[in-house]
Amino acid sequence: MPENLPEVPGVLTTDQLRQTVAAIAAEQSPDGALPWFRGGQLDAWDSVEAAMALDVGGEHERARAAYAWLAGRQRPDGSWAAEYRDGRVTAPGVESNHAGYLAVGVWHSWLRTGDDALVDRLWPAVRRALDLVTAMQLPTGAVSWALRPDGTPDDTALLTGSASLHQALRAGIALAGLVGEEQPDWDLAAADLGRTLREHPEAFADRSRYSMDWYYPVLAGSVTGPAADARFAEGWDTFVVPGLGVRCVADRPWVTGAETCELALALAAAGRVADATEQLAAMQHLRAEDGSYWTGLVYADDARWPVERTTWTAAAVVLAADAIAGTGPAAGLFADPAALDRPTRDRHQAVHEDRAVPDAAPGAAPGRG
Repeated sequence: MPENLPEVPGVLTTDQLRQTVAAIAAEQSPDGALPWFRGGQLDAWDSVEAAMALDVGGEHERARAAYAWLAGRQRPDGSWAAEYRDGRVTAPGVESNHAGYLAVGVWHSWLRTGDDALVDRLWPAVRRALDLVTAMQLPTGAVSWALRPDGTPDDTALLTGSASLHQALRAGIALAGLVGEEQPDWDLAAADLGRTLREHPEAFADRSRYSMDWYYPVLAGSVTGPAADARFAEGWDTFVVPGLGVRCVADRPWVTGAETCELALALAAAGRVADATEQLAAMQHLRAEDGSYWTGLVYADDARWPVERTTWTAAAVVLAADAIAGTGPAAGLFADPAALDRPTRDRHQAVHEDRAVPDAAPGAAPGRG
């Protein structure tokens, strides 16, 4: 494990985070597949999120294996099936956010490790996936959430999914600069999508009861500055349950760990690190003895629900802790999403030399229904 594993004083120690990373690793299959839990479902978005947490925890070979598993199952059109179980396709539909998130994972891995060989191996898969995403962009600038059975984009766009894709396109643009293959179509798609996210909420299906639609445009770097603070203020009392975390949906007494940690990521992106830390602390009641995390709590009944401990919930904890602690270049993917740029391979060495000196039907959720 690397010496710079995150620590959030008073909330999570490095040993506790190391245990959480080990809990994620324990669910990985020998072939590299990273499902929600051993024997459970796997989707590309959540598998990438879990692989990112493995990289933060120093489990780079396991992260590479997870990415290799996904690359080996990408379809010719750049997509993945919506769901797999034990290596078999159990839901064949094509969802845009599943295709896009590989770019975020590969960019995160490069920031963390500087593994040029991994980028070179996965670049063709990233390119195919984001070409599919741009092909699914609607005239409004939003991105269709899924392909119809006939292969045409559905007319419906989801705000959370599109915000995730805005982040994915920008990560893909950064990777394109890294490998020396500029992708002007992605630049245009990202610009149009960002504008739509900021200025045209009517372009998206109304799923405002979901907390992810509230905070995700900030997390993904689409909404920044005073607009981000205004957005937080607008939904805070609706979604935040003091001392417990964030409701998944506004009209249910149910807080969920991943949503709480993703709000923490959004707060960190907006520079509100103390608020982010408070949210990470609030959801620790979901922590199990082995370092894994229960998905959520129906607080009206003091009952965990669903009765499962998912890799993506644990991964959200690790990523939030890393963003708050700022323990390496990859932490800036969320803490400073506006910093995505066009790097060169030499830039990674410079970044790490600087860090070497000790200092400081569709659901609203991408990958989760």
